[in-house]
Amino acid sequence: MSDDELRAFYLRYLESLNAHKFDGMDEFIDDRTTLNGEPATRDDLIAVQKRDVDAVPDLHWELKELLFDGDRLAARLVNTGTPAKEWLGVAPTGASFEIVEYAIYQVRGGRFVHMTALHDAGELSRQLTA
Repeated sequence: MSDDELRAFYLRYLESLNAHKFDGMDEFIDDRTTLNGEPATRDDLIAVQKRDVDAVPDLHWELKELLFDGDRLAARLVNTGTPAKEWLGVAPTGASFEIVEYAIYQVRGGRFVHMTALHDAGELSRQLTA
């Protein structure tokens, strides 16, 4: 995929993610992939996404920066939301959060085959318990 095709692909993925439309994730995620270096299936990844949205119904990813290197892309995003259930070990308090996420992906055959994401869990906890 060209950089323009990767950009369009990623923007469609974010649009689906922000709409919490998980039924169409087979367009974006390969049957077998890795998540943070561990083997996973598409169903595993969708289960994680669904759990996150179940706990944070207004979870939103805003793209701030997107870089390309061949079949890899790196994104800097801002994640926002207000947990309604315990999430990442923190009970809901009515507090909202805004944290930065860094994500790296590899695309083969038009779908993600490697996905890695990192966010500042300490900052998240600080915002939700302050």
